[in-house]
Amino acid sequence: MSFEFYHAADTGRARSNNEDSVAVDSANGLAVLADGMGGYNAGEVASGMVTDFIISELGRWLTEAAGRASDAEVRRAMEICVDNANRAIFNAANANPHYAGMGTTLVVAVLREAQLHMGHVGDSRAYRWRGDELVQITRDHSLLQEQIDAGLITPEQAAFSANKNLVTRAVGVEDTVMLETHVHDTQPGDLYLLCSDGLSDMLDDAMIARLLQTHDALPATGQALIAAANDAGGKDNISLILVRVGGEPAGAGRRWWKFGR
Repeated sequence: MSFEFYHAADTGRARSNNEDSVAVDSANGLAVLADGMGGYNAGEVASGMVTDFIISELGRWLTEAAGRASDAEVRRAMEICVDNANRAIFNAANANPHYAGMGTTLVVAVLREAQLHMGHVGDSRAYRWRGDELVQITRDHSLLQEQIDAGLITPEQAAFSANKNLVTRAVGVEDTVMLETHVHDTQPGDLYLLCSDGLSDMLDDAMIARLLQTHDALPATGQALIAAANDAGGKDNISLILVRVGGEPAGAGRRWWKFGR
């Protein structure tokens, strides 16, 4: 299989600086997106630190592993890299008063062969578009999601909640962090969207699906998503990564024809 990547970040219409960070290592099938938080521009420091660290350290490990690593080893490498990045951000926050309390959400994807290894912390998301169906494949680490899970509010009520931006897990705010990981089988034609809440808060699933269906080229798709989020208010920074899976669909190839029929 082959993988095509596109990534972009936009300040939005309400912020003067961008605290999101995105990075891609296409040679290793690695994509990282982070949405920082904290005063004195510390959010962009935290998000930049985690993307730089993972692209450098996990990218190097993937290069050296050269496809020989097992699924468990890939997952463990992801966990170790995020743990080390978490410690670096936590120590920087404690050493510099301007960085106190900084942290970041995280979505990291490793694509290899016919699988997507996904890890995430916080409320930045990943979606899969397959066969005209959009599925959110990450589950927010947020107070809002906990309220939905407990039956205290409905998903419809959640769209108007004042607790929309309260995350229950973030990289760098404590000395340890738990990366939630899972593995998904990929298929040719799959399109994966990683995004910050600056996109998902502005656009509901139906609008995201409509834009993914309308556009074909990844740059056009990405810019259409960002434009729609800005048109809806652009209340936060908007960042995204698109990954399209190439290759022949299962069963494709030369058709069998029985002689005489």
